[in-house]
Amino acid sequence: QVKKQCDQKLLIRMKTKCLPCSLNLDTQCPAGYTKITNGAGTPDCRYYLEIKAHTLSFPGCRHRCVKEFEQPECCQGHWGPDCMGK
Repeated sequence: QVKKQCDQKLLIRMKTKCLPCSLNLDTQCPAGYTKITNGAGTPDCRYYLEIKAHTLSFPGCRHRCVKEFEQPECCQGHWGPDCMGK
């Protein structure tokens, strides 16, 4: 039995919105994503607050999220929707 379909596993990464670290403990990743950071997340961003005519910038935290995605692909030498041909 010759294998015709060789699906590729892709890892999609994303980060949540930057928030004050103290408010970031309960932040969830979007549906289908897994949170890979703990606690308040990673303190690697800044968030902004507009107060009257001024915009203030503060250090914040965000979480990293990943999602595994399988991309259908034909093995070498095969093609088409059913991965036929040689």
